[in-house]
Amino acid sequence: MLTRSTIVVVTWRGKDHVGACLDAVATQSRPHRLVVIDNASDDGTSAVLAAHPSAPEVRRLPANVGYAGALASVSPDTEFTAWLNDDAEPAPDWLASLEDALDKEPDAAAAGSRMVGSDGSVISLGVGLTADGHGVDLVTADTPPFGFCGGAVLLRTAVLREVGGVPARFFCYYEDTDTAWRLRLAGHSIVSVPTAEVTHRHGASTRPGSRPFHLWNERNRLAMLVRCAPGMVAAKEVARFAAITAMLPLRRGAAERPWNFRVGLRLRVLAEVVTALPRLLAERRTVSRGAHVSRSEVWRRSGSGESVG
Repeated sequence: MLTRSTIVVVTWRGKDHVGACLDAVATQSRPHRLVVIDNASDDGTSAVLAAHPSAPEVRRLPANVGYAGALASVSPDTEFTAWLNDDAEPAPDWLASLEDALDKEPDAAAAGSRMVGSDGSVISLGVGLTADGHGVDLVTADTPPFGFCGGAVLLRTAVLREVGGVPARFFCYYEDTDTAWRLRLAGHSIVSVPTAEVTHRHGASTRPGSRPFHLWNERNRLAMLVRCAPGMVAAKEVARFAAITAMLPLRRGAAERPWNFRVGLRLRVLAEVVTALPRLLAERRTVSRGAHVSRSEVWRRSGSGESVG
């Protein structure tokens, strides 16, 4: 049978869980190529990869460039590219379900998975956008997804290249929602495939709620909006972020606040976004050249707000 998909697993210090991920990949009912990108792990991950019976193709990077950077380092010569977290375990028919879904929907550029926790509870059926441009995991099928969770998704390789690939500088988080934005601007749809189930040990590789987690989330959300959203939306959200930051010193309880509401972290986010602004605006122009749908229309269709200029 023809191999149509390359599964790309990104790992960093995944000694305790990447083996289970590769075990699950080995059970897939469809033929595939498997590439593991090791983000300079220093915990014995390389030994686990070398000993695994599936004999994956391993590419070890000289430094940790994050999930986004690792994904951007490989561009397979296959029809489809699957992104898979190293703490995710796909069911045997996962890849088959995703390939079949894209075959049935020729306009769809990406097919997202049903991600569940170890207790079977739904973690994500796709990603929605809030009114202020935050990405949120959808746990019911009531709302059509705007995008997909990058921890388990199948994309058309050629289309991914056409829209600029993965934003490597994001390092971690929002690279999936930014990619979904660009796919939709280019006129493609995105489907959610509830039968493509993946069990996800969420946070095994990163620590949700930590300082780096919030730094990457806040910075990358604003960078995504500058690159992809209507100009008024992007400007409003950057200004809102700055205004909230300016007001925080007037409020009590600074030590008890989560990291994303601590002034030091927010000032760093603003500094990084402002420093990167010339590059982000240049990337925005590149995105515009490949767009077939207006930013306003994509924003309106996302359910995040009314059409804007």
